[in-house]
Amino acid sequence: MTATDAWALHRPAGRDLAVMAVAVVGISLSGPMTALVTAPALAIAFWRNAAGAAALLPVLLRERPALRRSQLGSSVVAGLFLAAHFAAWLPSLSMTSVAASIALVTTTPIWTAVAARLSGVRLPAQVWWGLVLAVAGAALIAGVDVTVSLRALAGDGLALLGAVAAAGYVLAGARARQHLSTSAYAVVCYSTCAVVLAVAALVVGDPLAGFSARDWWLIAGITLVAQLLGHTLFNLVVSSVGPTVVGLAILLEVPGSLLVALVLLGQLPPLLALPGMALVVVGVALVVRASRPPTVTEPIT
Repeated sequence: MTATDAWALHRPAGRDLAVMAVAVVGISLSGPMTALVTAPALAIAFWRNAAGAAALLPVLLRERPALRRSQLGSSVVAGLFLAAHFAAWLPSLSMTSVAASIALVTTTPIWTAVAARLSGVRLPAQVWWGLVLAVAGAALIAGVDVTVSLRALAGDGLALLGAVAAAGYVLAGARARQHLSTSAYAVVCYSTCAVVLAVAALVVGDPLAGFSARDWWLIAGITLVAQLLGHTLFNLVVSSVGPTVVGLAILLEVPGSLLVALVLLGQLPPLLALPGMALVVVGVALVVRASRPPTVTEPIT
């Protein structure tokens, strides 16, 4: 299976749309909930990945797949990219607003589309227009930070770096899912990510334990909604719809996170939030409409 095959776009079927809708709700809760945790960012990322892998391990053991080392390489690479994503993005949440951080980190589909095109995947003009509109909408929401402070700008830069790393994670995951079940891929990917983050926390001196009961409950909640209902459900459909469609669906996290941040954190959305959200939704719709119909082959689940 070549990168061109794994990274092609396919129109989501009804089941795929339902799965992605639940995943969007899950990840929309991630940013605002993370901002409520006082534990270090690396510790949050470590525990949500370690706990996510542990939760899926019984599923993998029940499946008892015949795994080959050659099939696990892309999963390990995906885990490395995921660790880089968390290491860059989570600190940005304390440096800039939740809305801006989420908006910039969800520019992921631009990078996945560019990589897919460079690999030989043909993308219709409507897809590019959809991507431009969706990212422009996210930029409108995030643009308020330009005049805030240098710290906010640095946070925006980290969030953008997190988007590039997230694109690598989704692209590697799309290739891995051509050969592995969701549970096998997720356990290897999340475990790799957790190990890297644990080493990073050790290097910078961030503790991985000793937090308040409130923080532990929040970390457990983040693991459930963001890791299991968010990342894992996106990993379930990435082999059938393609990484660019998944990356674009993640952009719907922006309006979702704005609503959650308003309720949980009292952060008022910027004035351009409404037109920005409208552009995101229109852009997603254009890309989904321009995607190729799904094949009759069922993905590995």
